[in-house]
Amino acid sequence: MDRSFLDTIRAADVGRDDIAALPVPDHYRAAVLLKEEQHMFDGIGVNEREPAKSLHVREVPTPEPGPGEVLVAVLASAINYNTVWSALYSPIPTFAFLERYARTGGLAARHDQPWHVVGSDLAGIVVRTGAGVRRWSAGDRVVAHCLSIELEDPDGHDDAMLDPDQRIWGFETNYGGLADLALVKANQLMPKAAHLTWEEAAAPGLVNSTAYRQLVSRNGANMKLGDNILIWGAAGGLGSYATQYALAGGATPICVVSNDQKAQICRDMGATAIIDRSVEGYRFWRDEHTQDPREWRRLGQRIRELTGGEDVDIVFEHPGQETFGASVYVARRGGSIVSCASTSGYQHQFDNRYLWMHVKRIIGSHFANYREAWHANRLIVRGRLHPTLSRTYPLDEIGQAVDDVYRNRHHGKVGVLCLAETEGTGVDDPEFRARHETAINRFRRYAPTP
Repeated sequence: MDRSFLDTIRAADVGRDDIAALPVPDHYRAAVLLKEEQHMFDGIGVNEREPAKSLHVREVPTPEPGPGEVLVAVLASAINYNTVWSALYSPIPTFAFLERYARTGGLAARHDQPWHVVGSDLAGIVVRTGAGVRRWSAGDRVVAHCLSIELEDPDGHDDAMLDPDQRIWGFETNYGGLADLALVKANQLMPKAAHLTWEEAAAPGLVNSTAYRQLVSRNGANMKLGDNILIWGAAGGLGSYATQYALAGGATPICVVSNDQKAQICRDMGATAIIDRSVEGYRFWRDEHTQDPREWRRLGQRIRELTGGEDVDIVFEHPGQETFGASVYVARRGGSIVSCASTSGYQHQFDNRYLWMHVKRIIGSHFANYREAWHANRLIVRGRLHPTLSRTYPLDEIGQAVDDVYRNRHHGKVGVLCLAETEGTGVDDPEFRARHETAINRFRRYAPTP
């Protein structure tokens, strides 16, 4: 990439006019999957696949933003589990999504390429806007949420997540955020928190918005003051935001973690009810076909010990297959199990007697609409919630970054530097930052040794 472009984008005092006048490179560096390799893992079990083998850093052509679109210079991005799935070609290669999108015609046809630029988070600077973009202009410091919508169908106009044409940017579309440039729709953009570095600002987007809808929104569990909430993976990328929401909203999080270090992170966030699976040894499956209800009951008893005899009002579910039977069991009568993912497997099994006879609800929750994402980001901007970034890699080490998330070697979120040369840049409000420094760096103190 041209040196003058890099120097201008990285300059702390760069002005809007400087950005608007800057020639945009015709190619840029990106983390990609290759269509010719989409069957490379066929016949290999998912647990044996290595995402570092499928991810490559390559130069790709720069797209021109069309009507309602924006080209962003990406200073930093982050790893989400959808990038893990993409790199594993599981459950299907993402090129099927790109081909399906391209068949809708128009500008969507650009997304069907022999490469897929992945990534569903970014923090960066707007460099170009397409026709009709009014809210954003060159030089704006922004973050992006990952919902790409068309809204040509009436179903999406009460809740955009019901738009039949909604897609996750960087997973079901091309030109994602793990790159030096990214193409987004204008209604994906939100203001960057001025007190955060680029890598810190990039980390919350997908997981923070997902947790907001899943736990807080009326479209999810509609959490209220005093609720008991079981949070699986409470120190992970998603669970760490759920824990913050529970604490900020006057609920009691019961944090399930996998080791003592993650338990300490939850204590540092303010949680007191913690279940360390490495100590308590829950085994919800006797074998690959048979669950063990005795373990469900043991978990329920442990929860009541921590809550003073109460069951949980909400179960914040995302592991899926491994934990879902236990989640349905431990929710109180009339309680809710709200599920947004299935990182341990998609086939969920549970004893339906505990659902129907105890009048429980299973709620499906997928990312967030723009309003929900905006509210979630507003809490970051105001310092009410904080990034959970523990470690950052350069883009050239994308394979290692994704593998860390896949193998659960991480806490919170793993960040990726794109155009930013080093960590620590991008802070515009150091005074406000100083008031929150301890919370901002909470997860870094426990960063696993590489």
